[in-house]
Amino acid sequence: MPLVNFSNVDFDQIKESIKDYLRSNSNFTDYDFEGSNLTTIIDTLAYNTYINSYNANMVTNEVFIDSATLRENVVSLARNIGYVPRSRTSSVATVSFSVDVSNTTAVTLTLKAGLVAVSTKSFGKNTYTFCIPNDITVPVDSTGLASFRGIEIYEGTFVKETFSVDSRNPNQRFILGNSGIDTKLMSVIVRDSETSTISRKFNQFNSLINVTASTAAYFIQESPNERYELLFGDGTFGVRLEEPNFVEVSYITSNGQEGNGVSDFLFSGRLVDNQERSVSSGISIISTNDPSGGGAAIESTESVRKYAPQVYSSQYRAVTAADYESLVPVIYPETESVSAFGGEELDPPAFGKVFVSIKPLNGVYLSSNIKENIQRDLRKYSCAGIVAEIIDLKYLYLEPTVTAYYNTSSAPSSNFVKDSIVRNITIYSDSTELNKFGARFKYSKFQKVIDDSHESITSNITTVAMRRDMEALLNQFAEYEICFGNRFHIASKDGYNIKSSGFTVSGISGTVYLGDTPAADMKTGQVFLFKLNSPTEPVIVKRGLGTIDYMKGEIKLNPVNILSTEVKRGTNLIEISATPYSNDVIGLQDLYLQLDNSKLSVTMVADEIASGADVSGSNYFVTSSYSNGSLTR
Repeated sequence: MPLVNFSNVDFDQIKESIKDYLRSNSNFTDYDFEGSNLTTIIDTLAYNTYINSYNANMVTNEVFIDSATLRENVVSLARNIGYVPRSRTSSVATVSFSVDVSNTTAVTLTLKAGLVAVSTKSFGKNTYTFCIPNDITVPVDSTGLASFRGIEIYEGTFVKETFSVDSRNPNQRFILGNSGIDTKLMSVIVRDSETSTISRKFNQFNSLINVTASTAAYFIQESPNERYELLFGDGTFGVRLEEPNFVEVSYITSNGQEGNGVSDFLFSGRLVDNQERSVSSGISIISTNDPSGGGAAIESTESVRKYAPQVYSSQYRAVTAADYESLVPVIYPETESVSAFGGEELDPPAFGKVFVSIKPLNGVYLSSNIKENIQRDLRKYSCAGIVAEIIDLKYLYLEPTVTAYYNTSSAPSSNFVKDSIVRNITIYSDSTELNKFGARFKYSKFQKVIDDSHESITSNITTVAMRRDMEALLNQFAEYEICFGNRFHIASKDGYNIKSSGFTVSGISGTVYLGDTPAADMKTGQVFLFKLNSPTEPVIVKRGLGTIDYMKGEIKLNPVNILSTEVKRGTNLIEISATPYSNDVIGLQDLYLQLDNSKLSVTMVADEIASGADVSGSNYFVTSSYSNGSLTR
């Protein structure tokens, strides 16, 4: 019998294996398979074997979470390790409004669960509804005004479903009839019977820890078609439901991320007073504290495949920084990148704290209510005595200045080559090499991106500057600390190694800029303020403004009263830049590394040596990768 390769699953390979097997039999040694009717039988056998091999291979792949392709199988495998995929998340906005009921005898006013507001047409082509999952009751003050302040409203449709418990059906399932449900906003009430007024609220649990026979608990799992099934206790773990118990489930079906960004609302809710009388007048215009945000689609199959093992390894507890980085995308699905580090890594250390910085998928910063929600959810997993603090994102921008040399004889035009360079840099700036915490900017690779932009490019010399944007607190004395996380290059021992945009301070007239003077050890220095009599004539107007650590890449400013700055992105900012000691730059801890293409400068220089116009090279112009340039930004 010939050696058989049982890993062959291709039809032609299977067919040849069958022929080889038959040839091992003396009756078929010299048999012409192709010229006989036996080839039809062989094709049939090969086809059947191929189908069986394919099915066996698919079945085998579907039993492992890293190779399964069908969502229901990935979800089922994740369920085995206690992971429940994140549901669709409703976008949430914070609003306020008041109701004048001075002409009534109302003592309290209740905003009923369900529809509260709709988005105005100014938002876009779609109109979105916003709801609350539970009633909200506020008192009426002495002036007859009921104030609803900081109310969180959720995008979607409010739905109620009911189930009658049937003890005769041991396989009864409680599957909700809608997809797109935000399971975090779900409420489950169980009444003794359909007509009973006695009810009990059940709470959602993710594990059997602290679940006893008397615990009013329910569990949730994803069913096919992105629907959800409720699971109740068996009398040992959790309360067992018995006939004629009646289950009421209320939830919000959401449009996910489509509802983000709504800031204008019209009131459409239902108000009742303490005597259950409807109130429809005296309602003020809704003011928006925070526009809607945080909405997200149901967790993707790929995300489940990625995070289920990570969350399982953390055992739903946050001890290490890696645990926090695994849990945050589960809690807040709009996370693009996350960085967590312990307070003991800071100087001075902040023991008992862990700092978490999050880059959202859409936008730059997290709103205050989203940060509070994330921080609240993290407390469920944090160890006792450890406080998780959500800190604002800190961008570390890179500003490249490119001098590209090109062969004029092989270039359509300098502008054509320049456009090719800009296009390639734009693609690189959007890549996963950057735009994340812990990213590395590799100078040699960046130069290769430029060199590969067009065949006519012979070389390039690129200058890289780092920039941090310092948000100024106007009209008050404040200290500032700006960390670049990378060592500074000292171009001149005479100073002016850092650059800043212009701003004004109290006690000094005119626009001032930040400058620096290195100490004798060339490791630290002093920061001062200067003005410009001319573009090349600085005059120092205030020394001892702060300190600079060139080795750590840190600038600390003593209390200073800043009166005005340039306004960018709606914020009072002072742009501060420096040249890195190494052309390779890394984004450490809470620094999010990003290439700022708006500051990109590309200069084209004809390489006359390569083109043959200047063989001697006497007119060949070169630049340096370390260039100090202007005194200011």
